[in-house]
Amino acid sequence: MVLHLLKQDQEVVKRFADDIRTAREDIQECSTCFNLSDDEVCSICADSRRDGQVICVVEGIRDILAIEETHQYRGLYHVLGGVISPIDGIGPENLHIQELLERLDRDEVKEVIMAISPTIEGETTIYYLSKLLQSTGVRISTIARGVSFGGELEYADEVTLGRSILARVPYSVSED
Repeated sequence: MVLHLLKQDQEVVKRFADDIRTAREDIQECSTCFNLSDDEVCSICADSRRDGQVICVVEGIRDILAIEETHQYRGLYHVLGGVISPIDGIGPENLHIQELLERLDRDEVKEVIMAISPTIEGETTIYYLSKLLQSTGVRISTIARGVSFGGELEYADEVTLGRSILARVPYSVSED
């Protein structure tokens, strides 16, 4: 990149640097779902054509991009900002879980889709969230497991991920 920039006109490089600075200063987290946005509310949350009764819970913003590429999902999102991982020092209090609970209290949500990578940490997070949401009366589902266990959603192909969203299954917490 540096070699390319060195070949460019000084004015082109200056405009490029200004654009990067502007993007860094103007891009923020959506106040509703924690997606990236250049406004307080992202374009997905602001889109009245989307189904506000369904929230797809994801680990990060890249997962939203991957799901949106499938053109199979028309609901809203909620970005957790990671998964529960005690080894890495990430507990529920480090994620946007409280904000999700507040959305469920405030909005007329009927279903929460857990679109979290099928890793040990991801499954732990799904289990934790499902236990929290059990008493809300909201339907809890997970994406179908076309994505292999241990895989990352952002690397799944569009067809597999799209079918996983369409073939989502109810998620239940067994009482042991």
